[in-house]
Amino acid sequence: MIGIFHIAYKNLLRKKTRSVLTVLGIALAAWVLTSLLGFNRGYQNSLNKDIDNLGYQMLVTAKGCPYEAATLMLKGGTGLRYMNASIVDSIAAQPEVESVTPMLMQAVFDPNKGESGGISAYLGVDPATFPRMKGTLAMKSGAWFTDPAAREAVLGYEAAELEQREVDDMLLIPDLDVEIRVVGVLDRTGTQDDGTIFMPLAAVQEIFGQAGELTGIGIKVKPEADIAAFEERMYRLPDVQVVSLSQVRNTIMTLVSTAKVMVFSIAIIAVLISVVGVVNTILMSVMERRQEIGILKAMGAKARDIFKLIWLETVILCAAGGVVGSALALGTAKLTEVFIRGVLPFAPSGGLVAIEWTLALFTLGVVTLIGILSGLYPSWKAGSVRPLETIRSEVE
Repeated sequence: MIGIFHIAYKNLLRKKTRSVLTVLGIALAAWVLTSLLGFNRGYQNSLNKDIDNLGYQMLVTAKGCPYEAATLMLKGGTGLRYMNASIVDSIAAQPEVESVTPMLMQAVFDPNKGESGGISAYLGVDPATFPRMKGTLAMKSGAWFTDPAAREAVLGYEAAELEQREVDDMLLIPDLDVEIRVVGVLDRTGTQDDGTIFMPLAAVQEIFGQAGELTGIGIKVKPEADIAAFEERMYRLPDVQVVSLSQVRNTIMTLVSTAKVMVFSIAIIAVLISVVGVVNTILMSVMERRQEIGILKAMGAKARDIFKLIWLETVILCAAGGVVGSALALGTAKLTEVFIRGVLPFAPSGGLVAIEWTLALFTLGVVTLIGILSGLYPSWKAGSVRPLETIRSEVE
């Protein structure tokens, strides 16, 4: 077997340019396939992680656009509509509810951020429920608020860097001439929390003149609860809308699935083109070597020996292309992620392209299988060559 492998390898080196171009065509198909499968896995994992990091399964907001509510949940939107805080008690009384946490988001234009200014996001939270519900938030330094109404702030990791503030520093709220004391800085989370300035809910309501108002209520449901039935009952609440995380996840994945189908179609086309290229390359090689194959058969080589030789050449080309393509996908995963973030309407935090060695091996296996199948016809064609006809044509 080693001998016939060596012969097949030497035969491919006869036409180096043709063999290299064929390998590159297969590699591109393998790269597209690996990147697509990695995106499918990475996007779903990142989206699920973002949703899990929220700490609650449902969000209640004022009546309005549901996409604004989804943005408030996943990207720290400003929540321009308000609802009365009295609804918190009625929601908390529902038997399916484990805990609720009221929130008030306020956005302030800060002229000191960059040349054209920027937006600072202040999120008022309930000190008794929010830190416990958001168990993924860890402190880099300091601690949460000392008092439910204190004019204090806990800065997200990026907010602390942007404001250049540390624990015990004073932070000025632009336009309001109100100073608040920084009592904590959070570790990096990779979510919208990194750019948020957290304050006690009562303090935000007082400072911004929104007494008794909220922009959102996070709901954590009991594990044994019938979420579907609870959602239906919540939808009947007046003047508010309920956004379910499962619905947000399904809606986003449905939108992304459309893009994935298009990309997957491109991957299939690329694979088919590479298959045609392989078959064409091997057939051309067989036609050019008809006399050589005829002489080999005249010297005693059997049809199955010729079949194995040509078939092995095909497998070598496809396996080499699979290795190059998988390595290319691993090496360009970050660039692929940057491109995807630029074209998708919504991209969760975290890695969007998750390519592991198991996925690379899977792609290599698929491409090698393609080589095994696509090499059958050229190998059969070579094995069916009649030695007398080829030798006679050479003499003529």
